[in-house]
Amino acid sequence: MAEDQATTAVETSAVEKQPETTREAEPPSLTTKRMVVAIDESDSSFYALQWVIDHFSNLLLTTEAAEAESGMLTVVHVQSPYYHFAAFPAGPGGATAVYASSTMIESVKKAQQETSAALLSRALQMCRAKQIRTETLVLEGDAKEMICEAVEQMHVDLLVVGSRGLGKIKRAFLGSVSDYCAHHANCPILIVKPPKEMTK
Repeated sequence: MAEDQATTAVETSAVEKQPETTREAEPPSLTTKRMVVAIDESDSSFYALQWVIDHFSNLLLTTEAAEAESGMLTVVHVQSPYYHFAAFPAGPGGATAVYASSTMIESVKKAQQETSAALLSRALQMCRAKQIRTETLVLEGDAKEMICEAVEQMHVDLLVVGSRGLGKIKRAFLGSVSDYCAHHANCPILIVKPPKEMTK
């Protein structure tokens, strides 16, 4: 019995000698430094941008103290390419190509540039209101492919796109930018669905 008491005393003193290690668990650090939000003329894309501003603004602030560690938000707009000709059916088995004049080409390009500038200006105003570090990028081509290429070249940590809420039939025929990016982008992607009242 004396041996049992001695063993218990040794075990108790061994437990008492261990230092206390009751540190509070540190919150997981967010390492997202570079985000891309793709926008177009739709309200759903600007809803996605506003969602990012509301939920990630602490990572993207421009204040002097946070600037060294904060990330960058890139707002991307992809213009559709303008083809200089169009083919129209001209009877059974044939087609006629109609080429656009240089005046028409310049007019369309100018309109595209003005649209892009207006969209990016609106996006920059939204970001500046919350002091978000922002840059803009305009690309030309198929939106789905160009967004995925840009994300890969820029080594983006997070891609954010809006969802237009296309039905199954429209999505099958037209394709969905968000669906394509979800399958082909080489970074995490966040698809922001707008509220139901916005999609009506």
